[in-house]
Amino acid sequence: MDLDTSSSPVPSSSLLPQRCGRSDELEEACDETAPRPWSVSRNVPSGLLEKLVYDALVWCSLHGLVVGDKDIQRSGTDPGIGLVHAPFSLLPMPFPKRHWRQACEVAPIFNELVDHVSLDGKFLQDSLSRTKEVDAFTSRLLDIHSKMLELNKREDIRLGLHRSDYMLDAEANLLFQIELNTISSSFSGLSCLVSELHRNLINHYGKDLELDSRRVPGNTVVSRYAEALAKAWNEYNNSSAVVMVVVQTEERNMYDQHWLCTRLREIHGVASVRKTLAEIDAEGQVLPDGTLLVGGQTVAVVYFRAGYSPNDYPSESEWSARLLMEQSNAIKCPSISYHLVGTKKIQQELAKPNVLERFLENEDDIAKLRKCFAGLWSLENADAVKSAIERPEFFVLKPQREGGGNNIYGDNIRETLIRLQQEGSEQAAAYILMQRIFPKASLAYLVRKGICHQDHAISELGIYGAYLRNKDKVIMNDQCGYLMRTKDSSSNEGGVAAGFAVLDSIYLT
Repeated sequence: MDLDTSSSPVPSSSLLPQRCGRSDELEEACDETAPRPWSVSRNVPSGLLEKLVYDALVWCSLHGLVVGDKDIQRSGTDPGIGLVHAPFSLLPMPFPKRHWRQACEVAPIFNELVDHVSLDGKFLQDSLSRTKEVDAFTSRLLDIHSKMLELNKREDIRLGLHRSDYMLDAEANLLFQIELNTISSSFSGLSCLVSELHRNLINHYGKDLELDSRRVPGNTVVSRYAEALAKAWNEYNNSSAVVMVVVQTEERNMYDQHWLCTRLREIHGVASVRKTLAEIDAEGQVLPDGTLLVGGQTVAVVYFRAGYSPNDYPSESEWSARLLMEQSNAIKCPSISYHLVGTKKIQQELAKPNVLERFLENEDDIAKLRKCFAGLWSLENADAVKSAIERPEFFVLKPQREGGGNNIYGDNIRETLIRLQQEGSEQAAAYILMQRIFPKASLAYLVRKGICHQDHAISELGIYGAYLRNKDKVIMNDQCGYLMRTKDSSSNEGGVAAGFAVLDSIYLT
């Protein structure tokens, strides 16, 4: 049964999350049962738990599953200072194999969709026009995009490193997309390590846990992302050029980034440099032929691990740097158009009836994407707003922001929507409403700063994808690996770097 995601008025009841029994497909899905690992249904005995935590912490320290400790000065600027293990789940989270396959299967289709949508400048500008009026950050991005359109700027070589995030609704037993990230898709390095950690622990304690390490899928995203960057660098065809990683001034997740750059150098022989937006503004220039020079080095690929938040642009210097890079012929990952495709508003527009058909031709591909779309509405939809005010627990109110900690839940939705109505505010265009997904909570052991907490937890699955095209030749369009994030079931937000969740892997059931 398709969820109505149109912006036209619909009956209030149809805006609430859909449940089982509405179609043969749903009935079949809801009847499916899958075996659950021993660790989900029972507590791990205290003696075994202590051994698992100890061994896991040693493994993290030896294998680089680390971040900077926020309580230690310089831990976000100087490598090797104030290291602490990344927050992680002690054991993998069970996940149905058929939903895992579904998420992997649609990754190349989403890659293709991003590329096709990015080419339609009018669609991007028109869809975000009302948002532009009330959201200064989106407005500045659109201004840069508009300048590129005016210049008829062509991006012959296009590179996207994306991550599509999903939750599995427990009652409907359907996989729904939460968002599609087109800029700074983090944890390619550390997510691989968590999979290795869990396999290692299960290999040692599998008999006691009644788990099989072969059910934890291998995760090669860091190698595949390095491969994509190297192939893009090769297409640029300048052996002395570098990959430039755009970073924040303070970055406690730097080791996740260093894992990727290390693979890029050791496997592919490609050098990288790390620069902030302010440094790029101070050191950068575009030569008459379009070459981007930063600090005297030619940049082949610009890989953004910053620039997705208004906080990354504290002055005009940072905006000047972003414009400079867009004007150059360096390969941008992402380009300004790819960046805009990842906004919440575009996600909502793509979920409208007949919009996917504008960008994709294959009917099967369109059906596969639609199957994982949750309910999405603009605040122009009076029935959606009415339903959200009456039953806010079934919705999430999302602004045009990335990075975690920005969404609005529960009674705060009602208060925000009523305030916007009373003010007659144009600020409503800065938000979208989304159907809230309710995953099944499972017993989990979450480890932060060396302390293990037992909680009922829910998880969000991210599937990484890489897309590389040079003119009409698609060089790479693949699913590359996964990220599992697990959080206390009482927590609304889900970002690891923002402090809400821990890194995890999956156990196929």
